[in-house]
Amino acid sequence: MNSSEVLGTGQRAGAAQALCRAMAAIHRRGWCDGTGGNFSSVLERSPLALLMAPSGVDKGSVAPDSLIVVDEIGAVIAGEGRASAETALHLAIVSGTAAGAVLHTHSQAGTLLSEHYAAEGELELRDLEMLKGLEGIRSHATRVALPVLANDQDISRLSALAGPLLPAAPHGLLIAGHGLYAWGADLTIAVRHLEILEFLLEQHWRQLLLAALAPPVRQ
Repeated sequence: MNSSEVLGTGQRAGAAQALCRAMAAIHRRGWCDGTGGNFSSVLERSPLALLMAPSGVDKGSVAPDSLIVVDEIGAVIAGEGRASAETALHLAIVSGTAAGAVLHTHSQAGTLLSEHYAAEGELELRDLEMLKGLEGIRSHATRVALPVLANDQDISRLSALAGPLLPAAPHGLLIAGHGLYAWGADLTIAVRHLEILEFLLEQHWRQLLLAALAPPVRQ
C-alpha cells in the first residue's frame, strides 16, 4: 500500500494537516526540541491504521506528506521513513484506552519530575483548578495519580508494564527521565490533555522549587 492510497482522501489529508499543526504548536512551546517527541493519531480502527511522524525528524517542521502510517504491529504501511522505536507504546495506549491520538513530549518539567518520582511510581496532582481540563473531572477539589514508569529500551516490556495502569491513568503517564505521554478520544482532546498535564507538571515543579527556596515561616 502506498501513501497516496492511505492518505488520498480529504479526510485523511485533513488528519495529516491537523497532526502537523499540533506538532508545530507543541514544538513552539519547547516540549519537543530537536528530534524529540513522537505523535500519532488514529486513521482507522479496523484494521488499525495509525498516522505518525517518522523517527528522527524535527517535529516542528515536518510536512503532512512526510508522515507515515503504521499498522497494528507497528509496521510502516504507507510513507517513507522509519517508525519511532516507541510505536509499540502508542499502540498499547490506543488499544488500552480507545484513544484517538497519543502525544509524547520531552518538556523540562516532565523530564525532571518523571525522574524525581520514579521510585514512588506515581506523581500526585491535586486541588488545582486546571485539573478540570481533564476529561471526567468536574471539581478542583480532587486528586489524580499520574503513573511513573522506569525507562526501558525494551519497548515491548515497557508497554506491557504500562497496560494495567492505563484504565485508571488521568489521560497521561510519565516515563522516568524521558517525559510525558498524553492521550484523548481525538486529537483535539489529546492536545488539551497534554496542555493541562504540562501546566500541572510545571506548577508542581515550581511548588517544589518555591518550598526549597522559601520554607514556610514558623509562627
